[in-house]
Amino acid sequence: MEITSYQDFINMAKQQPEPQRLLFVLAKAQLPEQPTQIQQQQFEQQAGGNLEPVLCVDKLPEEVENFEVLVEESKRTDIDWDIAFISAMDGRGGHPISSDEASQPLEMMVQQIQAGMIKHFLTINRQGELVQVM
Repeated sequence: MEITSYQDFINMAKQQPEPQRLLFVLAKAQLPEQPTQIQQQQFEQQAGGNLEPVLCVDKLPEEVENFEVLVEESKRTDIDWDIAFISAMDGRGGHPISSDEASQPLEMMVQQIQAGMIKHFLTINRQGELVQVM
């Protein structure tokens, strides 16, 4: 099944043989230090900048069946973000992994995002649209 929407991702997660725990790293677009004029223009057109992780959370698919739930929950943190990087982890023995077990993989996601290794994450903007980040 090809993932063309957040809902496709949730549906696929629910169909896996083992329960899934979803990992979200929310990132904010920022200008690099001492940006060039081209970088400034690209940033203003929402086509450039660095993505800095600002918030991490893990959820069960049932907790975030609609992307709007995640957006509304994030508003309570007062942390602004532009892009959500999303991944999933298999549970074991018919049970999803715990939030404690998800903390190290979330930290690894943050490190990968900071290193620009993002091609294997689902990326969604704040409006719930899938985006391709380069």
